[in-house]
Amino acid sequence: MHKAHGFTLIELMVTVAIVAILGSIALPAYNQYVQRGKITEATSSLSELRLRAEKFFADNRTYLNAGGTAVGFNITLNNARYFDFVCNDPAATATTFTCKATGKGDMGGFVYTIDQTNTRKSTFTGLPGWNNSTTCWVTKKGESC
Repeated sequence: MHKAHGFTLIELMVTVAIVAILGSIALPAYNQYVQRGKITEATSSLSELRLRAEKFFADNRTYLNAGGTAVGFNITLNNARYFDFVCNDPAATATTFTCKATGKGDMGGFVYTIDQTNTRKSTFTGLPGWNNSTTCWVTKKGESC
């Protein structure tokens, strides 16, 4: 008598169902993990910009350039891939500034800010499950301060 080798159709379908269930759980978790990794570009760069601003202020007693038309500290960031950065929104004064990181591409809708008092804000547009904050940087879906 010849014994059959291999898998039955039922065994194969059960395996495919298990893999599909695991994939439906793992993929959203992985996407959120990648998203949180991209957010660190915004938060670390804004912290760096604030340090540049404070150093400039300590040396010059103003945040503005010599003409008083824009911030005097360097806002150029190398390798910024997921966010655009500005430090004159709203317009800076001699004693105030606000730096903003605005998400681009798949990070669209994410906006992080910091000012001269180290006040950190998070604003999310069109991103369900993300909580806006006026006191901290929210870096995880569902997180709040």
